[in-house]
Amino acid sequence: MVVHQIAVQQGFRYKLYMELVPEAREHGISRLNWLIIILVLLSFLSLALETEPTLTAMPEWRAAFDAFNVFVVTVFAVEYVVRIYIHGLNQEYAGVSGHLRYMTRFYSIADLLAFLPEMIVLILGGGVPLVALRVFRLFRLIKLARFVPAFDVLGAAVRRAGSQLLTTLAMALALVYVSAVALYFIEGVGGKHQETFQSIPRAIWWAIATLTTVGYGDVYPVTPLGRAFASVIALAGIGVVALPAGVFASAFSDELRERELAKLEHRVEVAEEAAGITPEPDDR
Repeated sequence: MVVHQIAVQQGFRYKLYMELVPEAREHGISRLNWLIIILVLLSFLSLALETEPTLTAMPEWRAAFDAFNVFVVTVFAVEYVVRIYIHGLNQEYAGVSGHLRYMTRFYSIADLLAFLPEMIVLILGGGVPLVALRVFRLFRLIKLARFVPAFDVLGAAVRRAGSQLLTTLAMALALVYVSAVALYFIEGVGGKHQETFQSIPRAIWWAIATLTTVGYGDVYPVTPLGRAFASVIALAGIGVVALPAGVFASAFSDELRERELAKLEHRVEVAEEAAGITPEPDDR
């Protein structure tokens, strides 16, 4: 009887593992994960509607928002506990130390922050207003990332091009500061003594808006020398935006190509094993 109960428990645990862990499935998204995705999207819709005064002014809508939020927080709390429970099947996260290791993963921390702050307020009441904790709902967006492989590719591409992206960022920051200092002396100290350029921090706002090609037009030089220098900075801004975009695009392309090559090699190995072909040793 005990053996049968353990077998049933392990079987149920395994089914939950196959339903909730995307990596456990060869393709597609399970129905349970689809429900979680839909619930996350509905929670974002609810977040947007809760900021509409005409809706929150009506008691029935406010009660509906509160009830839905309690339901979502409860579901995500149960999901978090279940995910910790089922990941014990993975040898990497088995035992107490393994469970703690799983709880410190990026996705696990995001899952916790997606419900815990609001749950604490709902249970204890008072303290920080519930509206101030709505920002933590953005962590639910990370819950969607585990179901979309493209997010992993983006993260890998950023890590691959990390040093190059930091270099371009350093160049951009240096150019922003040099531009701000130059316009401070040209327009703030000399020229028309514009108030918007009377300090380097004030001039930095103009430099950022110009180098990022936003150009709000609220701050601009008026002297001929200032306009000439601003024209050079505006042209340099095109390169500031294009350079990191090119670096990231190249890294993204390389990451996709390597992943497709790895998939192809895996399929060849599986086909060779199915056909009973032994791979020839590499003499190199």
